[in-house]
Amino acid sequence: MSTIKDQSHHYTDQQISAWLRGLLTIAWADGHFDPEEKELIASLTQDELAPSTDLDDLETISPENLAKALGDDHDTKENFLRTAVMMAIADGVYSKVEADLILSFDKALGLDIEELKSLEATLWHPEKSLADNSDSQTLPAPHHHPDLLNPIKKWLDNMDVKDPRVARFVCKMIPPQCPFERDIKLFGHKIVHIPPMCELNPLYEQLVGLRFRSLSYLADECQEDISEYI
Repeated sequence: MSTIKDQSHHYTDQQISAWLRGLLTIAWADGHFDPEEKELIASLTQDELAPSTDLDDLETISPENLAKALGDDHDTKENFLRTAVMMAIADGVYSKVEADLILSFDKALGLDIEELKSLEATLWHPEKSLADNSDSQTLPAPHHHPDLLNPIKKWLDNMDVKDPRVARFVCKMIPPQCPFERDIKLFGHKIVHIPPMCELNPLYEQLVGLRFRSLSYLADECQEDISEYI
């Protein structure tokens, strides 16, 4: 006898809305909101929340309000924080303002994730990077002891994908392949060179692993067509 797959949503609409606003807060944390980020958030809003929702109407959320909306379930809160970290490190640059915000989320959610401390070792210091790299005009990829990030890697790898809306978001947020390197230009002059994401991001394998688990969940558990994400 065949078994019917459970395709019900694991999270409530209120939780998903707060989840999205939390990720928006991370995206805006450093004062930059790239067109790619806006397109991503707008796509999720239209697909998963309400087609009539205007991105400009969405607001950031305080750590306290986020905690209230997500509720008391430990796994829900921890999975949100994992995606918040993913949002912050997706471009390979983990800034202090992003780190401070994630720690405030962590505190408000009552999690006290010890593994976040190892991630602080990857903090990007723009003044030092620009000074050290003023001649080469190349943004250096971070170099860390291979064992230093093991705690945060294991923590990110432990994220369970249980909701199709979150799974779709992950598939949209993380590109299907390592993005090409590119130059940032101003008035026709190269300002800085960005290496490929796989070189820049020490947690790239964790991002790819989460994307694969999300794809598998959508295909195997939800019986969805995942061709648009491949």
